[in-house]
Amino acid sequence: MPREFSRIDRIGDQMQRELAQLIQREVKDPRVGMVTVNAVKVSRDLGYADIYVSLLSTEELTEESPEVKESISVLNKASGFLRGQVGRAMKLRVVPQLRFHFDTLQGYSRKMDSLIREAVGDKPAVDRTEDDQDDPERNA
Repeated sequence: MPREFSRIDRIGDQMQRELAQLIQREVKDPRVGMVTVNAVKVSRDLGYADIYVSLLSTEELTEESPEVKESISVLNKASGFLRGQVGRAMKLRVVPQLRFHFDTLQGYSRKMDSLIREAVGDKPAVDRTEDDQDDPERNA
């Protein structure tokens, strides 16, 4: 019977929690804004960990935005410090090298959502008033 989660997945999940706290509390550089750690993908040999982050901002950000480039650059420069802190917190013998990337999934999902709204409109898929009248148990 296969296990639900592999060791690599568990390490990635724990690393995501640790990095989220460390970036918030320990990275004092003002160029790093409000960063959210969305995902951590660890290689099978624990050589590298790709960390996907997004930034909280009022405007739509892309990988080419200067704000994003600067934040990713600062995080990559602080990766040695963060790697040491993660190693101490998780008590790992081998700590992967950290590589930070901007997560473009949020922008893509917003774009898809707007396309769906444009095609379908704001009308709900199921009209709830008709369902409530047909169900005798709910009316009781």
